[in-house]
Amino acid sequence: MYQAHTVLQIQTPGRGFNEITQLVRSWLNQGNINDGLLTIYIRHTSASLLIQENADPQVTRDLERFFTRLVPDGDPLFEHRAEGADDMPAHVRTALTQTHLSIPMIAGQLALGTWQGIYVVEHRTRGHLREVVLHLLGE
Repeated sequence: MYQAHTVLQIQTPGRGFNEITQLVRSWLNQGNINDGLLTIYIRHTSASLLIQENADPQVTRDLERFFTRLVPDGDPLFEHRAEGADDMPAHVRTALTQTHLSIPMIAGQLALGTWQGIYVVEHRTRGHLREVVLHLLGE
């Protein structure tokens, strides 16, 4: 059994979907694992990870509009506003999505579907430097 890991630094421009599929594949191509399991983990509470369609940008724009309707900035329901009106809504959006993903690797390739991409979703309105941990276990 072989293990490898790294930390990707992702600078987000602000709220939205940031595809990292190619960054992940580039790192995987440096190794020598053909079959295994890749775990991806984000070290933040106001950003998340999603596997989503990467062919039509309307999909991610529609998802962002849905999140805006579901969890609007400045909602008076929230007490926590330490870093602004988008602070608690960003935490709620993260709670509704994912902070880790598991993707099989088969014959040296991620087992993603044809239209699937890996995204860091920034839930804050301004950009942040996000850390994404990749851990590969296999042979």
